[in-house]
Amino acid sequence: MEGLARWMKKNLFSTPLNSAVSLVLIGVLFQALGPLFDWLFLKATWEGTAQTCRHGEGACLVFIKEKFIFILFGFYPREHLWRPILSIILFVSMSFYSRKPERWTRRTLWRWLKLCLLIVFLMKGGFFGFEEVSIDKWGGLPLTLMLSFIGLVFSYPIGILLALGRTGHLPFVKAISVGYIELIRGVPMISLLFMASVMFPLFLPEGIVLPKLLRAQTAIIMFMSAYMAEVVRGGLSAVGKGQYEAADALGLNYWQKMLKIILPQALKIVIPPTVNTAIGMFKDTSLVVIIALSDLLMTTKTSLKDPKWLGFSVEAYLFVSLIYFIFCFSMSRYSRQLEEEFHYGGRL
Repeated sequence: MEGLARWMKKNLFSTPLNSAVSLVLIGVLFQALGPLFDWLFLKATWEGTAQTCRHGEGACLVFIKEKFIFILFGFYPREHLWRPILSIILFVSMSFYSRKPERWTRRTLWRWLKLCLLIVFLMKGGFFGFEEVSIDKWGGLPLTLMLSFIGLVFSYPIGILLALGRTGHLPFVKAISVGYIELIRGVPMISLLFMASVMFPLFLPEGIVLPKLLRAQTAIIMFMSAYMAEVVRGGLSAVGKGQYEAADALGLNYWQKMLKIILPQALKIVIPPTVNTAIGMFKDTSLVVIIALSDLLMTTKTSLKDPKWLGFSVEAYLFVSLIYFIFCFSMSRYSRQLEEEFHYGGRL
């Protein structure tokens, strides 16, 4: 409590003007959030049925309890539900382990690759006595995490190569990089998803069918790599000209100069926009709903089609918004941590 009191005195009530503004804003927030708190908690229906909720005055939290498993995991077989749960636990644990820059080693990279293979094995099965689960039944939070994480892992290095190609001195490579970036950024992501889902199979040899999930993942990687390329290009432009000249004076070739001198500085500079792009990608994975993939948003919409639970969309979307907020806020806080460790950006 003493720490909270010191923080409030320093940040909210340091001067008379600051105190007055803080009190006014606190009053406005109280007036705005008071009814929401009353509806969401004090008058909420915690037990009962859908009929009980319809006679209540507050939020129907019974709906969340009833549809919790379906919203998070979709149509995944209930008897094998431990597999996506374990996959999420392993993913979050490895993310927590890898958060420190000193752990960004080749060994950690191999651990991530092994973990990804293990998660795919757990989710799909079909080996060593594990019953196979069709990819069409994957959904909810595991699918959203998979689309966003794999999209980030592959789009980031592709974006770096595109940025280097666009800022390089090879005319053909530069033209290809510029053309790709401008073309992809000039169309909405929905169009790429439709092309990957509808048009791409028409160009495949007869008898070859790629899963819709794989095609959607490829479209997401293509789309985000163009945006990552522009983020990295901004970092390359922000590195001082003297750094390039110093690297040239040392006799380093192009790749030595970029890998050892320029890129480490550029990637540190663009930590905030990189994480911002990653957050946008995490939320944009919800667009796969238009090609009938059961991501977190799709399972939420499907849960609202149950005739017994019609009319509780506010509760459903608030719940799924909370999930998105937790992950996006965690990425934002991690970005601030990296900025402080690398001594870039101001403090909050």
